[in-house]
Amino acid sequence: MISPMEWLGISGVILLGAVVGSFLNVCIYRLPRGESLVFPASRCPQCGRGISWHDNVPIVGYFLLKGRCRHCRQQISGRYPLVEALSAALALAAYVKFGLSLALPAVFLFLAALIVIVFIDIEHQIIPHEIVLPGIPVFLLAAVFIMGVPWLDSFLGIMVGIGILYLIALYYEQLTGNEGMGGGDVNLMAMFGAFLGWQSLLFILMIASVTGAAVGISLMIRRGESLKYAVPFGPFLSLGAVLYLFWGRDLTKYFLYLF
Repeated sequence: MISPMEWLGISGVILLGAVVGSFLNVCIYRLPRGESLVFPASRCPQCGRGISWHDNVPIVGYFLLKGRCRHCRQQISGRYPLVEALSAALALAAYVKFGLSLALPAVFLFLAALIVIVFIDIEHQIIPHEIVLPGIPVFLLAAVFIMGVPWLDSFLGIMVGIGILYLIALYYEQLTGNEGMGGGDVNLMAMFGAFLGWQSLLFILMIASVTGAAVGISLMIRRGESLKYAVPFGPFLSLGAVLYLFWGRDLTKYFLYLF
């Protein structure tokens, strides 16, 4: 049975996750447009009017406004409550997995970075260097000094992460004559390797390849697009990283035992 103090902790983590999710929405909208993340304050992307604090309450504010701006009545994207709810859910998952430890803020920072990367990649087909490039040294330090990953495993994770996708992209271009995965995907794998160690990369790539191919082929059939343009790869790499973070080591041991 969950004690009142545990309920308080869970509620606090969920609330904090949703509040952070509200800021992540700002990052998702402004980073690709080269805008400041601090100024001006939150505003409607349609009419430019400022959003008051009571309309900006995570998740709740969207539904109280029925998904429309209070001033111009234009539709507000459903991405806003989705990101806030996803951030809250991942904060809770990290709390359940890692408890109140130094690992918790490090893991949640990693997950928050992935949320921004995924939604920007889906909308703009780019992976923001402003997050990934500083993320490589930051998450290397977090892995070594907080998560207990051996420094060599983290360093090799960066090198292997860069090398494995670079080679795949190079061979893909040689075989098809088309450009393979972009530099953003390569840097993203390096960030994963820095935080999770080189052992995680094959698992991440396998999950991303299977799920990405399944979704990409289905979209290609429905829309009549080539597989290259059907879907960005970053979200599927991120899915593999999240699965490895929570269950990957156990799943890897299980598959090695089977085969």
